[in-house]
Amino acid sequence: MTRVAAVDVGTNSVRLLVGEPDHDGGLRILDRQMTITRLGAGVDARGRLDDTALERTLACISDYVERWAQLDASRVRITATSAVRDAADRDRFFDGVRRRAGVDAEVLSGEQEARTAFLGATVGVDDPRPYLVLDIGGGSTELILGSTGPEAMTSRQLGCVRLTERCLHDDPPTSEQLTAAVEVIDAEITAADEVMTPGSAATLIGVAGTVTTVGALWLDLPAYLPDRIHGTRVPAAGVHEITQRLAAMTSRQRAALGPMAPGREDVIVAGALILDRVVERYGFDSVVVSESDILDGLALQLLRS
Repeated sequence: MTRVAAVDVGTNSVRLLVGEPDHDGGLRILDRQMTITRLGAGVDARGRLDDTALERTLACISDYVERWAQLDASRVRITATSAVRDAADRDRFFDGVRRRAGVDAEVLSGEQEARTAFLGATVGVDDPRPYLVLDIGGGSTELILGSTGPEAMTSRQLGCVRLTERCLHDDPPTSEQLTAAVEVIDAEITAADEVMTPGSAATLIGVAGTVTTVGALWLDLPAYLPDRIHGTRVPAAGVHEITQRLAAMTSRQRAALGPMAPGREDVIVAGALILDRVVERYGFDSVVVSESDILDGLALQLLRS
């Protein structure tokens, strides 16, 4: 039986999924790992990769190579998104991955990223269609609208790392900084309205670390428990309350929350603001939290190709 390994190198985290086909033509997950390496630190301001962040990321990929070899994965795909897409010295990343993993990494375009995220996020979802999939990354945010597949999509230069570096400089952020961040978010949402109609969706599905952490906090979990989080429905009022609570905390206080992944505590306010504004702008009464996302989509594409 074919086993595949998919690696998603994001602006904030690097994630691994190893899987094989299940009996229904879907994906049986053998291992899933996530490490925050902050590859995109400073890319928005300098346009180049930080040496230390790049080394952290390549070291993480080296560890993942050992893991997928242990599980006998025969097909591997490594993709990168916003941070690498925006860096003038991206070849340093490609060369490092090739040297450490023996695989050529690829940069997903915003459209490829959106299509793959939609595929992963909507597997097994039975809520009313059409769906709006909201994928909040470190450097970019994708909005993908569709029923059985993507029908309209946009990738915005808006993510939790990028927005934090631009606007949220104090700990906790000041009210002025929060207002500035919301203005940036609203401008990007307005731009999205010019190419699609997100408010026509019947169900909002949120993916990636910000949304899943908000889901865990809504459930008041003592730790990050993916099986409990997946499929959780967080009401709009809950999203807003959690966003306000996180914004009032220091990074140290956020880090002490049981479900908070180390390294997410300083950027989750920006991510939560994006989620909160999308929910409010389009009048969704809730967000469905999905642990399945672009990583699952990558693995499914590998199995089906």
